Amino acid sequence: MHGAPDERGVAIAREGAPLALDGIFLAAAGGSAADGAVIAPPHPLYGGSMQSPVVGEIAYACQKAGIASLRFDWRGVGASAGEPSGSARNADQDFAAALGHLEETVNGELLACGYSFGAAAALRAGAGHPRVTRLVLVSPPPGLLDRGALARFAGRVWMATGEADAIAPARELEALAARARRARFLVIPECDHFFAAGLAELGRELSTWLAGSASAASEARSEP
Repeated sequence: MHGAPDERGVAIAREGAPLALDGIFLAAAGGSAADGAVIAPPHPLYGGSMQSPVVGEIAYACQKAGIASLRFDWRGVGASAGEPSGSARNADQDFAAALGHLEETVNGELLACGYSFGAAAALRAGAGHPRVTRLVLVSPPPGLLDRGALARFAGRVWMATGEADAIAPARELEALAARARRARFLVIPECDHFFAAGLAELGRELSTWLAGSASAASEARSEP
């Protein structure tokens, strides 16, 4: 993972809560972008944070593709206020707060992205949001995925996992991806759930897909 000079810290307000979540906004290459991505980290009770190399790699892939991004820490993690929680309800509230913040920053379409536990939250948030046209789901545990939401989502989906990932097994995820209307499924060789290897390939493949899917993303909301 490499640093980026266009990163800046942001405070993300949560509706009905006096304190905020901590986030990092990364501008698109060139400094401006019509589209933006929210990127959610892994499980907050198991060390998941926006400092994850995988979360950072997703952000940098977005930057290369001309997409601004906002990655954040769940409540109670890092400088985010509150108590850490592994509940889907709290994760959905946190993700919604980040989406709301980014909506005020970019004028175009939104992407919902996440890694592991964060990928499941991204699916739930993106499936019901009118401006979300693409999903990026990295190593989502199959048991956490909302299968109905995945099947209903009208936009494009990029899903990836490692060949040796025991938490997000490729065979199960490939079967789930087949239910989506427009899905690209990728298995990264010699890679497990924690991406000690395969991180660079993840970034390359994602940035290529993001660039190629940009012109097609607007079709998602215009087709029945």
